[in-house]
Amino acid sequence: MEGTVIISLGGSLIIPEEIDIDFLRVFKNLIVSETKKGKNFKIITGGGKICRKYQEAAKWIASPSADDLDMLGIRALNLNKELIRILFKDCDKVEIFGAEKPGNSTDTGAVLLAESVGVKRVINLSNIDYVYDSDPKINPNAKKIEEISWAEYRKLIPKNWNPGLNSPFDPVASKMAEEEGIEVIIMNGKPIDNLAKCLNGEKFLGTVIK
Repeated sequence: MEGTVIISLGGSLIIPEEIDIDFLRVFKNLIVSETKKGKNFKIITGGGKICRKYQEAAKWIASPSADDLDMLGIRALNLNKELIRILFKDCDKVEIFGAEKPGNSTDTGAVLLAESVGVKRVINLSNIDYVYDSDPKINPNAKKIEEISWAEYRKLIPKNWNPGLNSPFDPVASKMAEEEGIEVIIMNGKPIDNLAKCLNGEKFLGTVIK
């Protein structure tokens, strides 16, 4: 995988409960080492649990609109963006993105980034190993999926997006990716060696949606 690489870096990896300094250190080291091989990276950060904590607090105390919740999530997410930007500020082959306006997720942002630079693959890093045919937290017999079409994947997820939706890749972004012929890899950011294999065209653990 040469040229420009689009990575959607989930908030679940940046700040699962506390900021995961160990993960961020090895992630930075890997990305910097890959830039020395000629790759350029565009990384869009997610918000994850910290966004949902703010959103839930707002809902308990007040009656926020969807836009209110979205903006609250965006503000929290952009703290993650600033942290990652600082980590890579001395590496001109890495560009960091966050979120700007309500109505879009970072999944959508990742697809738009890919479209803008003519890249046909997005690596979506989170804390899940695969897409499953049902929620493994509810169904202990859920089966992992290593490869799936967009049409089949979209049957597994909600039809509509809303702020705080927790889905491997959200409905709006999935529809866009299908229309644009963009492949999305869903994989766990840990262990970091798995991402290294993916970046170097080796066999990796994860789900390919195309």
